[in-house]
Amino acid sequence: MDKAANINESFTVPCVYPVPVRDIPLQIQVPGSKSITNRALLLATLGNGTSTLRGALFSDDSRVFLSCIQRLGFPTKVGEEHREIQVTGMNGRVPVSEADIYVGSAGTAARFLTAYLGISHGIYHMDASEQMRRRPMAPLLDSLNKLGCDITFGEQEGFFPFTLRGHEFGADTIAVNIEHSSQFLSALLISAALAGHQVSIQVEGSHGMAYIQMTVRMMEQFGVAVSRPADDLFIIDGGQSYHARDYRIEPDVSAACYFYAMALLLKVPVMVENVFPSSLQGDIRFLQILEQMGCRQEATETGILLMPPKSEYFPGVDVNMFSCSDQAITLAAMAPFADSPTTIRGIGHIRYQESDRIHAIVTELRKMGIQCHETDDSITIFPGNPLPAEIDTYEDHRMAMGFALTGLRAPGIIIRDPGCCRKTFDNYFEVLGLAIKALHHK
Repeated sequence: MDKAANINESFTVPCVYPVPVRDIPLQIQVPGSKSITNRALLLATLGNGTSTLRGALFSDDSRVFLSCIQRLGFPTKVGEEHREIQVTGMNGRVPVSEADIYVGSAGTAARFLTAYLGISHGIYHMDASEQMRRRPMAPLLDSLNKLGCDITFGEQEGFFPFTLRGHEFGADTIAVNIEHSSQFLSALLISAALAGHQVSIQVEGSHGMAYIQMTVRMMEQFGVAVSRPADDLFIIDGGQSYHARDYRIEPDVSAACYFYAMALLLKVPVMVENVFPSSLQGDIRFLQILEQMGCRQEATETGILLMPPKSEYFPGVDVNMFSCSDQAITLAAMAPFADSPTTIRGIGHIRYQESDRIHAIVTELRKMGIQCHETDDSITIFPGNPLPAEIDTYEDHRMAMGFALTGLRAPGIIIRDPGCCRKTFDNYFEVLGLAIKALHHK
């Protein structure tokens, strides 16, 4: 297990179904939330002193974000062993007035730092990985341009690389389209507090509102309130500022969901430590979908305990996953084992993430002989017995983690490039291996 997790070639998932009946739950620990870690890193730079972030995620994406703020001159102290990061903020000021910033494949770094630097005084040369260079940036860059930022593109307009020449927040009203990414709005919301006056943000589209709610709640935790007088309008009053604080980061619910899915697939109780119903993260709603398929949640002091279905079989579902779309791959990977078709709706935006996830899901399921059908924003998957197959992961961590679940119940599933999980979960396959070993020990 350990060796496979550290290479970039392939990993054969051990089929473990059926497993011995067990009453003792699998107890799993997952790393800190990527979404919360990267938001907290940015909010800490905007504060008025030193913030301590506890339980932080250390993965490719968060390390890239951390490297970027260090390159911008923010003092940091990193204790990776204890999952702690200290960041000294400059009350909204960027210490370095010119810098080359490389955001890798980290969407949060790409969008959040672009907004922050685009309304700051300075010249910032922005570049990204080949994968991130293909992902959309134009709606955010259009908004920044209207705020007074001069943008020079190195290659294709609307995409990395580009140079930002910021001149502060040059308007009190701005509009942004979030059909392709809610991060465009999150980025503008966080940076709008630096304007010094009231800012209204008009929104076109409704994708990813669970992540917007997370952003707003975290802004409030760091001292800046946001009002929402209409569904498509956000207002940040002037005269507010971010405050340094001691901040505890939640475990990553997106990562937890792969293990909660084992309750349904393998008929075992599963508990992920410190994951609670009050989580800031939208993917907590995936547990409700697992309940529709026969599982049952129990709240405990340690975390949510998910009990498996009482029946040997579980039904397919017809669900809108707009608010927890990172788990569309997870549900798709389990759907062949249901006793009726599964339809996943409201996911058109996932075509513009690390991969075209709808196309990737359908392609890999068909490799396994599973009948499925796609539309612009949905997938329908029919029950079947997955055949042995090598699963391409498209440099997409969620393809690797999600389709590993299929292999737990169907023999011969090989995951190519398991190392792509480093983006959010360095040792995913190691933790999965420990869970598999625990299945045979009551």
